Amino acid sequence: MNVIPCSIKTLKGLYDISGVEVGQHFYWQIGGLQIHAQVLITSWVVIAILLGSVIIAVRNPQTIPTDGQNFFEYVLEFIRDLSKTQIGEEYGPWVPFIGTMFLFIFVSNWSGALLPWKIIQLPHGELAAPTNDINTTVALALPTSAAYFYAGLTKKGLGYFGKYIQPTPILLPINILEDFTKPLSLSFRLFGNILADELVVVVLVSLVPSVVPIPVMLLGLFTSGIQALIFATLAAAYIGESMEGHH
Repeated sequence: MNVIPCSIKTLKGLYDISGVEVGQHFYWQIGGLQIHAQVLITSWVVIAILLGSVIIAVRNPQTIPTDGQNFFEYVLEFIRDLSKTQIGEEYGPWVPFIGTMFLFIFVSNWSGALLPWKIIQLPHGELAAPTNDINTTVALALPTSAAYFYAGLTKKGLGYFGKYIQPTPILLPINILEDFTKPLSLSFRLFGNILADELVVVVLVSLVPSVVPIPVMLLGLFTSGIQALIFATLAAAYIGESMEGHH
């Protein structure tokens, strides 16, 4: 089998997928570049929420923690436990990466349900959760794949590539394709679930605007949090797998 062309086609397919559009979109033209303004605006809002919350909560740490300090310490401990469980004893350097992925996706997902994006009028399209766009989920999946390879190469050097011929060289094509399709599964899983959740809420609100959407929205908040947890857990598991050298 011709493995290298297959892998190149997979990466090209991932790049092409990042251009997929669902509905109308608002763009900025900067020089010769076309910038997807909707995603940037909502992503900046999410980042501002995260940074603002952290600064307010921990700008003046107390010996007896405040409620905000307690909350963020609990979140940090949760992320540390998640990283340690999936990566192992060498989890320390990866806590910031896993934590960033988890918190950004979690707040992005919840922003789609809790923030009134629809009241902001745009010339084309409308604002929604950043993770409601395939560009965002691909942008999150690609660094995860880069981190996966970086962790393996840092730990094992070029010997890391020996895992592709284990347990038998016959599985070389499958093992290579497995690694290059991981960002596809990560990006599509997150994008599909968040888009489907928002579409269901919009349809129910248009049909039964008073009662039905409320429990559906609550369920959406729960599943949005689960999706953030799944993404962070898989990212940590992939990193741990590459450092251990087994599947």
